[in-house]
Amino acid sequence: MKPTEIIGNCHLYLGDCREILPSLPKVDLVLTDPPYGIGMDGGNVGYKGFNDLEKLGWDKTPPEADLIEMVVAAGKVAILWGGNYFGLPPSRCFLIWDKGAGFKGRTYAEAELAWTSLDANVRIFQWDPLARGDYKGKEHPTQKPIALMEWCMKRAGDPQSVLDPFMGSGSTGVACANMGKTFYGIEREPKYFDIACKRIEQAYAQMRLFA
Repeated sequence: MKPTEIIGNCHLYLGDCREILPSLPKVDLVLTDPPYGIGMDGGNVGYKGFNDLEKLGWDKTPPEADLIEMVVAAGKVAILWGGNYFGLPPSRCFLIWDKGAGFKGRTYAEAELAWTSLDANVRIFQWDPLARGDYKGKEHPTQKPIALMEWCMKRAGDPQSVLDPFMGSGSTGVACANMGKTFYGIEREPKYFDIACKRIEQAYAQMRLFA
C-alpha cells in the first residue's frame, strides 16, 4: 500500500492500522501510544485552562487484544505507552514518564507507563509538561512530548526504522525526523493526520534552516 504522504524519510498513511499494517515491512522499533479507553479524547485535558480540544470519541475502548498483538509483532522491539491497559505479558523493562509528582491542582496522572519487549531494567524519564509549557499550543488530547519519544528510541538502542500505528499528532514522527530515522506512521482521523504532516514538515524545515 502506498503512503498517503511522504515527507523526508517519513511515510505517512491515513487509514486504519489493522488494514495497513500487513503491507508494511517489519521495523526495528514499534513506538506508539494507543487509545487507553479512558475517555481522554478531547475537552479540557491535562491541566484546566490550557486547552479545550474537540471531542472525537476515539478513546471509549482500548484496541482489541489481537490488534495489540499485531502491533507488537510489527517490530523487532516494541514500546507501547499505556501498556498497563492492554493485558500484555509481563515485562522486565517498563518505561516510566514522571510528570512531576505532588503538584497541587493537577487532575491527570502523575506518571505514565510504557510496556516494552526490552530485556533491560526499568527506566524513568522526568519531564514536567506544565513547567515546560507543553500544554500551550497542544493539538491532540494525549500528545506526547517529542523529547519523550526521542528518549524512548535511545532506550531501544539504535533503531533505524520506527513505526507508530496510532500516530495522532505525530510526535513520534517529529522525533524520527530530528534523529534521522525512517518513520512509518498511521492515523485514521483526518484532522490529526493533517496536524502530524504539518508538524513533521516543520521539523524538516527547521533542520534545513539550521543546515
